[in-house]
This record gives sequence, structure tokens and C-alpha cells, in this order.
Amino acid sequence: MTSSYFVIGASHRTCSGAIRDRLTTEEAEVPMMLEHLRDAGLTQAVWLSTCDRVEVQAVHERPHEAALAVAGIMAERVGLSEPDLAGQLYTLTGVDAVRHVFAVACSLDSQIVGEPHILGQLKAAHRHAATAGLTGQALESVFQAAYGAAKRVRRETPIAEGATSLVAAAVQVARDLHGDLKRCSGLLMGLGDMGALVLDGLREAGLGRLTVASPVDRRAESAARRMDSHFVPWADLDSALAGADIVVTAAGLGRYILSAQALGAALKRRRRRPVFVVDAAIPADVDPAVASLDEAFVYDLADLERVALQGRVGREAATKAAWAIVEEAVAVFARHRAERAAVPAVAALRAHFEAERRRLLDEHRGLDAAAATRLLVNRLLHGPSEALRAMAAEGGVDSGGAGLVERAAAERLLFQLFQLAESDGPQIDGNEDERREPGREVQ
Repeated sequence: MTSSYFVIGASHRTCSGAIRDRLTTEEAEVPMMLEHLRDAGLTQAVWLSTCDRVEVQAVHERPHEAALAVAGIMAERVGLSEPDLAGQLYTLTGVDAVRHVFAVACSLDSQIVGEPHILGQLKAAHRHAATAGLTGQALESVFQAAYGAAKRVRRETPIAEGATSLVAAAVQVARDLHGDLKRCSGLLMGLGDMGALVLDGLREAGLGRLTVASPVDRRAESAARRMDSHFVPWADLDSALAGADIVVTAAGLGRYILSAQALGAALKRRRRRPVFVVDAAIPADVDPAVASLDEAFVYDLADLERVALQGRVGREAATKAAWAIVEEAVAVFARHRAERAAVPAVAALRAHFEAERRRLLDEHRGLDAAAATRLLVNRLLHGPSEALRAMAAEGGVDSGGAGLVERAAAERLLFQLFQLAESDGPQIDGNEDERREPGREVQ
């Protein structure tokens, strides 16, 4: 049975932020989740967990059954029944799954198209699967092709410039407001990829201190260690807000996590020193009322894009060009996979022909070339001739002509495989006499 690719998961497009947060897996937990996949019968699978998505990319002989098993693992993780979680999951199979993996690698399925983190996250997930022994030729082939497509997209399109320009704009506004960033403190609320990207840019520009908080404290504490930053529990957010010159929100939970009341209280404690707020989440994290506060300068991603002078037309053109590369890469991958799938049949046919050749030479020693080749052709055509006759015989009145349809389809395939033309000779006919081999009766 041929294995098929499949993807099942929850993303910012399909799943609520609260469920996605419970489903999100820390790096230290990934080996455990891979063991769950192995126990469910998967032998080639990757568990990918980012702030935008949690999904399994895998290969299985029965992809739909395997996807249901993965859905059960995910439901158990979030504490829901499978039917309750099913509406927030997506499942893709075959070429659609391959296209999805390519799009993820190329950052075309991210909240911010072109953001660079996802490719590194995908490679890390791939390494975890390899370490766990859950990779194989089929899965490796799709990942290597996806990496190649991502490299082309980065090299041949300006798609990454959009995300880079947003970060540059955030750094520019922060410097305009605060001057030397070495004297500034930053606060990251939530762990979305775009928020981390903005903070990376601010730190490269000299940001003096960074504190990390998230509605899920265990994730924030782990992220703070990775980012070499300070951690503050969500319950102590008020004091962290009062000490922050720059606040970047990146939770995307579908509800506001920064209210005008909370920031207003922080501004009073700051004695009206200004705060630069970047809402890097989709949907928004910051209550629109925050923008009405004096000394609160709120920018969302669209505002930063305007600062960066990144035209919408240019971004759409880059995205369109990137998708064209992905579609081309998917087509090439599918064609190569189909060609590889045909190899066993071709090898079997070659072996059959060779066996018949050797058998004929053993049985009829001393034949000249003309006689030997004529006998070989008869032997090789005997099986297909009988099969075509059987199909025609089944095409009687009672059968509705089904045998004739099969015979016509088989003949078309023969003409295609052997590049025959109508002028190459008479079609095989049930009444045609074949040449008999010495000592061999045509059955």
C-alpha cells in the first residue's frame, strides 16, 4: 500500500487562542509527544509547535485513520473530547498536505507573511523527529523539497523585506521617542513570533533590559530563559508595566490583554514618562482606548507598515511570486514522486522480459537471431494478448460492454506506453493466429 502525506493541526486561522495556548508544546515536551505518535502507529511524523500553530506533518498508509489518532492525542492534551476539538482542527492529505508544508516553510501561512522564524522552527521540529527515529525516505523527501522552495522564495522574491521593514520601523519609532535604547526597558506580553521578531530588532538596536510575561506562565518562564531575559508572572504584570518604556504585545488570544486602566495606572507610577506600545498580535491585544491616553504611543502592524513605507501592492506582488514558486515546487515534487512510484513496476517488467529471454535460450539452443527474436516477441506478447481477449469476451450484451471499455482503455495505454501509431501494424484481434513456437502450443 502506498503511503500518503497528511497534516492535522490547529492554527491562528482555525483555533481559538485559549485552545492553541493549551495545545502549544514546549521544546522539552516534544519527545514525549513524538512517543505518543509512535504509540498511535506513526513511523514518520513531525510535531511542530509555534505560536501560530500546533500541527503534525506525517506519512502513513492510511492517512485519514492516522489523522483521527492524532486528533485524539491533541484532544487529550487540551482536555476536550475529540468532537469538541474537531471543529478547530484542519486536516489535509496528499498534494494539499505537501503544499501546506511548503507554504509553512516559506512563511506564507504565518500571521506575518515573510517572518523568518518559522523555517528555523520547522527545522528544529524535523531534528527532533529524526532524533526520535520518526523520519524516513518519504518524509525526508518532502522536507528537503520544502527547504529548497523556501530558499528560492528568499532568494528570488522580496517577501522577507516586509517583516524586516516592520521591525526597522519599530526601532525607528522607539528611538524617536526614547533616544538611546540602552537606557530603556522592554516588556514582551505574549509569545507570538512577530512580537519576538520586534524584540530581537530592539535588542540588536541596544535595548537595555527585557522582561517576558505570558498568560501561560510556564511558557513565559521557558521563553525568558531562551531569550536571556527576565521573567515576571502574569499576576505581577502591573509592576512590570510601570517599569517598561517599550511594551510589545504578541498573545493573539482574541481578547484584549492590555487595557487602558492598566496602562493608565502604570503611566501614573511612571510620572507620565511615555510608553511606546507595539501591538504585534492578530487579533489585536491592545484595547483601542489605550491610544487615547496621554504619553501612550500605540502602533499596530499596519501603523508600522506605513512608517516603513511598505506599499501593499509591493507586498502582494512578492506574495504572489512566492506562491508561484511554491506551486512550481509542489508540481515538481509530485512528478518526481510519481516517477519514483513507477520504478518498481518498470523493474518488474524488465526482470520478466529478461527471465523470458533466458528461458527461451535455454529451451531452444542453437537458434539463429531471427528465429530467437521472433519466438521471444511471441512469448512476451502472449500474456497481454490473452488479457485483451478476455476483456473483449467479457464485453457481451449482458455485461453492458464493460469488457470492451476495459479493452479500449488497455489498448490506449499500450499505444501510449510503447509510443505506437495506428500504422505500426494491425491491432491484436481475437481471431488472429499467432506463430507457434516449436514444441509450444498457444493457449
